Amino acid sequence: MNHDAYSDAYLREILASTRTIAVVGASPNPERASHHVTEVLVLHGYEVYPVNPGLGGKEICGRTVYAHLSDVPVPIDVVDVFRNSTAAAGVVDEAIAVGAKVVWMQLGVRNDAAAAKAEAAGLKVVMDRCPAIELPRLGM
Repeated sequence: MNHDAYSDAYLREILASTRTIAVVGASPNPERASHHVTEVLVLHGYEVYPVNPGLGGKEICGRTVYAHLSDVPVPIDVVDVFRNSTAAAGVVDEAIAVGAKVVWMQLGVRNDAAAAKAEAAGLKVVMDRCPAIELPRLGM
């Protein structure tokens, strides 16, 4: 897949067909983008599971924080990655291990090797995009 451009249909299909989203790198700080995106996803009706190793058991946006993707108690549709491009590779490995359907790397996050690995394992991939921007842009 060409990760330089995504069709609206591709993004819309992902956002419309998924319900559970794990936000890896979620922050309790309302000034951080990961906190805002978590709020937006909750407001759009998604089941959101913040993931942050240092905050396991606490809450962000009224949702329990899990230390690792493997700790999330339900199947995960989308893993939303708020980590740097290098760290995204490890998150992709975890996403594959838990059976996620999609890896979504946030704005500024791109790792082509990790994307290829995810796609080889059957996951869809979005890089350098934000679902909180795409949802209203797509009229969802």
